[in-house]
Parts: sequence; C-alpha cells; structure tokens
Amino acid sequence: MSAAPEPPAPTSTAIAGFENTFVEALAPLTVAWQGAEVPDPMLLIVNEDLAESLGLNVAAVRSDDGVAILSGAASPADATPVATAYAGHQFGGYAPMLGDGRALLLGELIDTAGCRLDLQLKGSGPTPFSRGGDGFAVVGPMLREYLVSEAMNALGIPTTRSLAVVATGRDVHRNGAEPGAVLARVAASHLRVGTFELAVRHPDLLRPLADYAINRHYPELVDLPEDGDRNRYLAFLETVIERQAALVAQWMLVGFVHGVMNTDNTTISGETIDYGPCAFIDAYDPDAVFSSIDHGGRYRLGNQPTALKWNLARFAEALLTLISPVPDDGIAAATAALNTFDDHYERYFAAGLKAKLGLADNVTDGELLDDLLTLMHDHRADWTGTFRALGGELRGDSTALDDLLPREASASWLDRWRTALAERGVEETRIAVEMDTVNPVYIPRNHQLDDALRAATAGDLAPFHRLLDAVTHPYAPRDEWSDLVGPAPESFSSGFRTFCGT
Repeated sequence: MSAAPEPPAPTSTAIAGFENTFVEALAPLTVAWQGAEVPDPMLLIVNEDLAESLGLNVAAVRSDDGVAILSGAASPADATPVATAYAGHQFGGYAPMLGDGRALLLGELIDTAGCRLDLQLKGSGPTPFSRGGDGFAVVGPMLREYLVSEAMNALGIPTTRSLAVVATGRDVHRNGAEPGAVLARVAASHLRVGTFELAVRHPDLLRPLADYAINRHYPELVDLPEDGDRNRYLAFLETVIERQAALVAQWMLVGFVHGVMNTDNTTISGETIDYGPCAFIDAYDPDAVFSSIDHGGRYRLGNQPTALKWNLARFAEALLTLISPVPDDGIAAATAALNTFDDHYERYFAAGLKAKLGLADNVTDGELLDDLLTLMHDHRADWTGTFRALGGELRGDSTALDDLLPREASASWLDRWRTALAERGVEETRIAVEMDTVNPVYIPRNHQLDDALRAATAGDLAPFHRLLDAVTHPYAPRDEWSDLVGPAPESFSSGFRTFCGT
C-alpha cells in the first residue's frame, strides 16, 4: 500500500494541534500523500462554532494560510496527511481495494470536551486509490454534505460534521465543467466496516486495528479479556451492532434516505458518513429511492435496517478469528450477536415513534403505531408535516392535519391515539409542547436544497445560508421561514434524483 507522493506541499501553522495516532498505530493502512495545487482558493463557508470547539483560532482558519490547508494546497506543520486504505461491498459486490480516492486525512484534533476527532479533506485531488477518477469534487455536492450533515447534527443524529468548504478555482468535469471545491470534514474517526474487510486479509493488521478501534471508540471494553465466552472482540461486535441499530432507527424517524449504504460507508463509531445521494422524504413511502445509481432499490427507505444488518454481518465475518480460534464457536457467537439487531432496532424505533406521538414509553399497542404508518402511506402524507400537525391537533388547530390526512380516514385513529394519551394524565397542550421538541419544522427539503445549490454554484450563497440557518434550528417555527415548510410540488418529487457527486 505504499506509494511515493508528489514533492512536499508547503506547510503552515495556521491550523495546528494535530496528533496522528492512526498513522502511528496502523501505518500499513495508510499512504502518505498531499493535496493537489489549488489555482485560486476561496473560502465559501466556515463553521465557526465547530472551529472553536476544535480549539482552532477562527481568524487563523479564515486566513490565507488557513484556507490553503483547508483546500489541501498546504499541509499543517504538525500533521502527517495520508490517504487511508479500505475494502468494501458496494451494492452487494465485493471490492478488495477502495480507499480514499479523493480524500486526505490530515490528522486528529482534541476538542474542548477532550474528544479525539479526525479532520479530513474531501475533493483534494487524486491519490493512489483514485481508481481512474480525478480525485476532485465540485461546489454543489460539497455544500450539500455541509448542509445536510449540520442539519443531522441539529436533529441530534450522530454524524460527521462539516468545518468548511473551499472553492478551488479549478473547473472539474462532470456534466460539463463545474466549479471545484474541497470539504473539510470532522469525524469521530474514519474507521469503517470496509477497513476491517481489508485488514482481515492481512492477519497481522486485524488485531491491532480492532484494539485501536476499541481504545478510541469503546474504551469501556478495553479491560475485557481477549478470549473466553464474552471476550473483548465479541463485546466490540455487540456494541457496534447496537450503536448502528440506534443510528438507522434515527434515520427512519426523520425520513432520511442515505442512498449509498455500502460497507465502506458504515462507520465503527456509529456516525452517519458520506452525504452523496442522500435525501429526506416528503410523502411517506417505504419504497422511496432517490439515488440515481440504486436501480434495484437496495437502499430504499424501508430496506435501510435490513441493509445495515447485512453490512454488520460482513463486519462480524471480519472479526471471527478474534472472537474465537474455533471457527464453529466464532460463527455461533457472531450469529447470536447479529440476531440481536432486529430487537435493538425495533426498540429504538418504537421508542422514538412514541416520543414523536407524545405517548408514554410503556405503551404496548404496536398496532396504533403501525396503523398510523399505513394511514400515512395510503394518503401519501408528508412525513415531517404530519407529526408536527399532530401537535397542532392537540392545541385545537386541525387545519394542518386535515390538509395532510382526510378527517374521514384519520378520525378513528385519532380517537385511539387520544385515548392512549389520556392514560398519561397530562394535559394535551403540554404533550404538544413535548412533541415539538422531537418533531422538526425544518428539514433539508429536496426542492429547497436543490434550488439553494444551483444558486450557490452560480455564485449566490444567500439562499444556501438561509436554508442552513433554518435546518440548524429545526424545531422553532419562524415567520420569515414560512416558505421553507411543506413538501415539494408533485412535479418535482416524482422525478427527483440525487447523485454521488464524484
């Protein structure tokens, strides 16, 4: 996995404080590299709050030297930029070598809460893993990832974060020439199921990788024994399974469709990563697919839990020799762990759905929950709008709900719902306030994001900043954002597709 990089890039101390524990522990999974030269770097957006939480000086980040680092044209003086290697299953097909084809891991920063976080550049130019690609990215998709990842963070969903987007002044050829850009992404780490799928083919790397991941993400497991019935590596598998079950439940609860749930996009930390062909649904439809490359609907909305469980089975396979030296014992233990996924997912999803409906967590009437989903599907009710309108129903305002679900269809369900709410012994208006804290008003609606990205690509960032402001304050309605509420026209939604942006 070694390759000779280009001549060293200039160094700068504008962004400093890096550590390089991944490179130090697992050098064979990395290639020292650097970003391409940048003709005319220009900072399009910087996340000042995130920068400050990383202990960075915002003025220095905004400086020419800071922008040079964020574009990949210069390297931090105390960092060891690398492209990382990993394998993966893409739409079910195994690729033995993928790796960072257009990304550089600059290193790790310790934030003000003491957490270790990666800073990675996306779109910084070709690497030894580019597989014929040019290694670059364009403004629209990088701003899409910035906005959607920050919206997910505001919704309380584990996610990578976005520090900045820098325009490069380089035209990148996709559908014609498009303006190039680099995204600076912050993550708990960039360890993926695909990292383990590569390491399992190199037995001397598998245990050090697992130990590094455990130390970094699940230190509570460090003191468990390396062998025995519930050893460190089986506990590691069990913990990642539960963490990922919780994550996909949160996606489902906000109507988020990832679009490209390959194993190289399934993190060991339990964060959402890679916002390429992602989208939020308007009308509730379990078969919703937005990705232009997902022709068979493998990663459609309703199949996301199943797809994630499949990915975790690949993770379990990679860990088998660590779980037990006896193959049959390892398979039995890993299978038992995987069989907990469905229960974990159903528990997290049901608890979240009850919270969205204002119900007590001990409500056991699963039909009440299922019947609402059926009702919404039958009438193509807007997912986000329906849950918010139910809060209005409890306040005595039925207008919004009646616009989404005909009263003759919803009346019986509403009676059952209110009966269940009455068991709490809490005033309905107070329950409505609780519901408002978990049911957003604003999400990145596909038509609004599409319009904002078109304007930004043409040089007008004002619509993007306005939408970003709304989706990062998702729960409190504001009059000036009233046009950002509600689904797209049917003419838009029926033909909308998203792309990887590669």
